[in-house]
Amino acid sequence: MIALLIRDLRLAFRAGGGFGLGLAFFLLVAVLVPLGVGPDSSVLAKIAPGILWVGALLACLLSLDRIFALDFEDGSLDLLATSPIPLEGVVAIKALAHWLVTGLPLTLAAPVLAVLLNLPAPGYLWLVASLAAGTPALSVIGAFGAALTVGIKRGGLLLSLLVLPLYVPTLIFGAEVVKRGALGMEVGVPLLLLSGITAGAVALLPFAAAAAIRVNLR
Repeated sequence: MIALLIRDLRLAFRAGGGFGLGLAFFLLVAVLVPLGVGPDSSVLAKIAPGILWVGALLACLLSLDRIFALDFEDGSLDLLATSPIPLEGVVAIKALAHWLVTGLPLTLAAPVLAVLLNLPAPGYLWLVASLAAGTPALSVIGAFGAALTVGIKRGGLLLSLLVLPLYVPTLIFGAEVVKRGALGMEVGVPLLLLSGITAGAVALLPFAAAAAIRVNLR
């Protein structure tokens, strides 16, 4: 499984569309929003938590269709489905690789980009904490959506339509954590709910994604 993780990381960096594209999109969001909204620091500080989380969510969404598409095209997915490794483990490893390539860099870069949106200083720690707790859910949910649409030509739009509604709770609670943290309020409840969503997604969705892949490979 470690070899599969290393292989997926190498493919992600060689093929592009993951690490660099996600960060570039996140940077564009952080730069363009102040230009569109205006330089009013109070307005930027108020909308910063939501904008940063929306930017991270959309950046993760960009590379979801590549989780299984390359393996399906070259036949590797059929081999993985019949290998000794459980297909649920394959899905989990691919979701982990997606998070390492997209979610983790976005989490580390978020405090730097938060400066452009004038996020209050107390919110920086909670921004990193919320993204660290929430972005794994985005990758796992995205892997489930990618499994449902694997084999469909130009299924990127359908994948987005399937995944975005499932992303809404993570977006709401993630932005709420940053908002409350920036205002110095208690963040325990939304952070626990965000962590619960991630834990539930990691525990359940690899099995659902594996079942969807088996159906699509028949």
